[in-house]
Amino acid sequence: MNDTLRMTRWAVLPLSLLVLMLTACPTSQVEKERSEVLKQYETIVRWSQWDAAADFISMDYQKEHPISRLELDRLRLFKVTAYTVRSTGVFDEGMTVRQGVEIKLFNTNQGVERVITDNQEWRFNPETKRWKLHSGLPDPTRRY
Repeated sequence: MNDTLRMTRWAVLPLSLLVLMLTACPTSQVEKERSEVLKQYETIVRWSQWDAAADFISMDYQKEHPISRLELDRLRLFKVTAYTVRSTGVFDEGMTVRQGVEIKLFNTNQGVERVITDNQEWRFNPETKRWKLHSGLPDPTRRY
């Protein structure tokens, strides 16, 4: 194999990787914001900051499904040990996202870990230009 061919192959490899990374990046501002909000929510849930997680829930959803003190108190009994996104689907021309998330919760009172599936629905509000959760907080009483 001659030197020119070898150098061409080495030059193409980084360029190919760069193109691959760019295609994996969000292309629109809505997608970028969605990615940021989902990451912020994941971080807050991982740290078991349930009051902060409630701030991500849409006011429309909260009107129909108010968050009770019992629900928050129950969540406070748990510390998140794992948060794994198992599935993601984008709908309504990119304005709705549904995620299936596996969350492992450690019950600090009982010393037992349980696994739940949190089915999340996120919607973009074009008026406020924000992504909001339309499915409520994780329910530790639901089992995987």
